[in-house]
Amino acid sequence: MEKLLIEPNSAEIEIKKSRFISHFKAVATAEEALQFVEETKKKYWDARHNCYAYIVGDQKRFSDDGEPQGTAGKPMLEVLESRNLINAVVVVTRYFGGVLLGTGGLLRAYQQATIEGLDKCVIEEKKQGIRMEITTDYNGFGKIQYIAANDGAIVLDTQYTDKVLLDVVCEKDMAESFINKVTEATAGQAVYGEKKEVVYYGKGIII
Repeated sequence: MEKLLIEPNSAEIEIKKSRFISHFKAVATAEEALQFVEETKKKYWDARHNCYAYIVGDQKRFSDDGEPQGTAGKPMLEVLESRNLINAVVVVTRYFGGVLLGTGGLLRAYQQATIEGLDKCVIEEKKQGIRMEITTDYNGFGKIQYIAANDGAIVLDTQYTDKVLLDVVCEKDMAESFINKVTEATAGQAVYGEKKEVVYYGKGIII
């Protein structure tokens, strides 16, 4: 299942006096990815190398930025692929410490820097869902909240008037079961608005 980078982070490791700093960003286009690479290069202009890898849709690209071929960008890309990430770019900045690491040492260092950075990021699974509005009375509101929590549905928004209007998203495969449970719990009093298919991830943000 494809995953998205929700909250980027960074990490720094040191191997034989060389510093490796990983930076991440969620991007929508290859142009955005390359812009982030250039911004990182300008920020760390005094570093020996700023290697990168990105996946945007079906596009995959990487650069060793002067390191021996295949020792930096490609292993970084392989880490992104192993995590099923899409629409993400990573740049690993290296400050050379004066000790040569060899091709195997470099490969492991760039992999490790990427892995440790990703472990600090918030990553969520991309899901197919059904988004719907549900109108209920205040007695039914608590019941719907309970069902949503148990079924993994997310209440995106709640509006309170003489009734309660909920904006809810749930996994597509769970939608029919969720609706049946709500209907039963509210004795058929819940009123459903438009239902539409969406793509979403963990915190309920629609994309």
